[in-house]
Amino acid sequence: MSVRTIFLTGGTGAWGRAALRAFRERGDEFRIIALVRPGKRSDQLSRDFADWPLGLEILPGDLTDPAAVARGISRADVVLHLGGLVSPVADEQPALTTATNVGGIKNIIAAVKALPDPSRVPVIAVGSVAEEGSRLPPHHWGRVGDPIFAAAFDGYAQSKINAERELVDSGLPKWTWLRQTAILHPGLFRTMDPIMTHMPLDGVMEWVSEEDSARLAVALSSEGVPEEVWGNIWHVGGGEPWRLTNWQFLNATARALGIEDPRKLFDRNWFALKNFHGSWFTDSDRLNELVPYRKDTVEAAFARASTVLPASLKGLSKAAAPLAKQIFRGIAGQHRGTIGAIKRGEEPEIRAFFGSWETWAAIGDWSTYVPVEPSRRPTVIDHGFDESHPPMSWTPLDYAGAAGFRGGRLASSGSDLERGAIGRPLRWVCAEGHWFRMSPRLVLQGGHWCPDCVQRPDEYARQAEKNKFLAQVMP
Repeated sequence: MSVRTIFLTGGTGAWGRAALRAFRERGDEFRIIALVRPGKRSDQLSRDFADWPLGLEILPGDLTDPAAVARGISRADVVLHLGGLVSPVADEQPALTTATNVGGIKNIIAAVKALPDPSRVPVIAVGSVAEEGSRLPPHHWGRVGDPIFAAAFDGYAQSKINAERELVDSGLPKWTWLRQTAILHPGLFRTMDPIMTHMPLDGVMEWVSEEDSARLAVALSSEGVPEEVWGNIWHVGGGEPWRLTNWQFLNATARALGIEDPRKLFDRNWFALKNFHGSWFTDSDRLNELVPYRKDTVEAAFARASTVLPASLKGLSKAAAPLAKQIFRGIAGQHRGTIGAIKRGEEPEIRAFFGSWETWAAIGDWSTYVPVEPSRRPTVIDHGFDESHPPMSWTPLDYAGAAGFRGGRLASSGSDLERGAIGRPLRWVCAEGHWFRMSPRLVLQGGHWCPDCVQRPDEYARQAEKNKFLAQVMP
């Protein structure tokens, strides 16, 4: 078996480190070039993997440095792009997030295109379920191709939407895009950030563990990956056992902290009623069929996560619950926290999270809360064209139908509409009169539409009046 050299980004993150451990288990098959910013985390990575049989090479630099990216890719057999800024940091530093998440994929694309044979080096890149916006019951089932839209104030989601467009329409011969769901990992409970209050109790999420995600990264980087993987967008989820409501997740979190009842730790009205993300996937099983990666259990993942807690929350007991609640109340009241928005009268945030101050005031306490029980029967929404037609057989009628369903129209004609050219950008016009170029693959297969309109979350409801596609997932 030949040794494969992997150019890895994001090696110091939770998923990246788990992937490195998984690669090391097959250390005689892989050599890793990890792009890492110089500093303590880089030094620690070198120490932690010093026993790698074939060696872990640390390449100093970051995703905004095109020269460093090109140096790594020039010696690689595979690009495994797990890196980028994520929330909550991404929401606090929008300019850096764009430079890293969007600029980074542009640098990767340029470096692969500059190779003598770009088809020799596949690009595996990661997006997010956050690209698909708020999906509350009864619209809690999702699949690739559903509308792309972001929650208000979610700069991370917008950056991933833009990055996905860049890769899918890049013209690279071999790529795949993973819309990753939330990862349950040991560092999760150390993220003591107001973003935890953005999670509606009645929302859902199909989680996945870092161990399974790591197995997927190794499988996709190996030889013999099925051809169906390439040139497609995939949901990464754990499957049926990992489909939890947010209320169920909150209960499991409380138990991990040593408290049986989450109502002892949180007030009901701390949690947003909308404007988050998460769904149960109707299509996540297919990727696991192609490259099997699911072995972990929810119970095992929570057990691992509970071993790594902030010092302030270690060893909680029922008697300590009031103290822990004070900690969480302080977090909820911070900048970007829901209660912080209420206290400071931040109207845009209040509208996004609750609809209005009056709606928030009427939420009530736990005594009237009835946990939602979403349907476990998968459902799908209309994508606006005949999906029995395989992509390579799409016709201008399919394109025009999808555009009309979105309230717009197809503007390209003639030779641009050659059958089978699903990756060739066409011209479209949205209902607002914005002209843009985008491939049929992005529109019909990926669920993308107007790049201008998607940047205006506060106008989604108005856009949905003309866009039947988007209207299906509006609350």
